[in-house]
Amino acid sequence: MGITKNIAVLPGDGIGPEVIDQAIKVLNTIANKFGHTFTYAHGLIGAAAIDETGNPYPDETEAICRQADAILFGAIGHPKYDNDPSAKVRPEQGLLKMRKSLGLFANIRPVTTYDTLASISPLKDEIIKGVDFVVFRELTGGIYFGEPRGRSENGESAFDTCTYSAYEIERVTALAFEAAQKRSKRLTLVDKANVLATSRLWREKVTAMAINYPDVELDFMFVDNAAMKIIQNPKHFDVVVTENMFGDILTDEASVLTGSLGMLPSASIGKGVSLYEPIHGSYPQVAGMGKANPLAAILSAAMLLNHSFGLLTESKAIEDAVKSAISAGVCTEDLKPSKVHSTTEVGEYIVKAINEIV
Repeated sequence: MGITKNIAVLPGDGIGPEVIDQAIKVLNTIANKFGHTFTYAHGLIGAAAIDETGNPYPDETEAICRQADAILFGAIGHPKYDNDPSAKVRPEQGLLKMRKSLGLFANIRPVTTYDTLASISPLKDEIIKGVDFVVFRELTGGIYFGEPRGRSENGESAFDTCTYSAYEIERVTALAFEAAQKRSKRLTLVDKANVLATSRLWREKVTAMAINYPDVELDFMFVDNAAMKIIQNPKHFDVVVTENMFGDILTDEASVLTGSLGMLPSASIGKGVSLYEPIHGSYPQVAGMGKANPLAAILSAAMLLNHSFGLLTESKAIEDAVKSAISAGVCTEDLKPSKVHSTTEVGEYIVKAINEIV
């Protein structure tokens, strides 16, 4: 029996709108094949919202998000703000405000490599093949949100505050333990407990929680060691949980394993509505040129169907169609196929593949 769901669509800036267009095309195909009804409400965010309203996350956009069953988000950022350190209002402020106001506390980033793309990874085949791990990054605490922060009166020094509560640590860690139970039953906490008080709190609380998950093997790794291990032996990891800034840096590092930022989706989970987005940026240099890789946005739509709507079969159909496109070499130029395909051509191939698979 089909379901009816409302999806908030925030295309954002740069290549965001064109990759989100392909993701919606794929969602509509799934709806038609499985008898579901997906409706869409579009909202402004980032530079596009600043240009039109002066606010990177307008109240109208928040209302659209709160009324939705899930959020599909593109990318934010524009050179006129990125290259101006004195800009008072910035696109990124909209994303941070949205995460905080919607309570999006856990960012989930799966890192999966494809054998047919191993040649474009900067790592050797024997290191990269078979890599499959997922990072749970805490999203609303830490140094990005800590107060106080600021500059000295003479402007010659600056300070930021890193703060974490037990509650913030425990709610994201519970999700990570539950994910580990469904995978290879291994969880790694990445911290800097030899230096940071917040990391020592993380280690204390995660260790205490491990008693409730006796089937999961818990280990600990300092963030600098984890950064090296992701390159030296990424197959070591199964599920990783970490704080906000460490997770931000490590997941961007891990995204390079696949050979392209355009391959990795992500989910930001909250107590209410959850958000799904490709991890790549707005890449304004190629916006509107048909060069953007839509696969991460399309895979984000697959995560949306799985995590928010419980549509596992439909989600797998998208994942299988993406694998088919990669195997057939129907890819954008970042994946270095023998014949380059446009953003739209990749989306159309995946639509065709879904229709053949289902």
